[in-house]
Amino acid sequence: MNTPLFISDDNAFMEPHNDIISTSLVIIGFVVFAAILSSTYFAFDDNSYALDNYKHASMIANDIANYQSIQGSRVDLISAEKLDLLSTPAKDKEKHRTFFQRFSGNMDLSVDISTNDGKYHWTIDRDENQTSKNEIIAASVPVVIELGSNVNCAPGTLTVSVRKNKWI
Repeated sequence: MNTPLFISDDNAFMEPHNDIISTSLVIIGFVVFAAILSSTYFAFDDNSYALDNYKHASMIANDIANYQSIQGSRVDLISAEKLDLLSTPAKDKEKHRTFFQRFSGNMDLSVDISTNDGKYHWTIDRDENQTSKNEIIAASVPVVIELGSNVNCAPGTLTVSVRKNKWI
């Protein structure tokens, strides 16, 4: 056999060192592809979080607008007197606790109700010491606020703000 000749043959085909360059280009391309793919995923995740929580905040806003404990003399009115009892700092702690008891304890939300002319404004927070710097998703619904009697009413906006908590 000519095995020793095959191994010691100096006339063998020798490749140039292009394989190192092409391998490095493939690796760089894969890393760039992975970076683009991961940034796309994170953008999708943030957008899906915002959309899901906007729908949730919108449902909560509609629920609060129809909440019987804050209704005025008619079903379609919200009583300013009852908002005064619930707004932060709450004058009636039991009603304030009952108001937020309907929602999950993990949900960090606040409710802002104001007249369109800006004369009246109520804020109802779960925690009075709340200073959250997290992302906020908000949804609003139009409401009619009864200011003392059903004759004196003002159009307004009820806004529910859901903050992204540490659990998500």
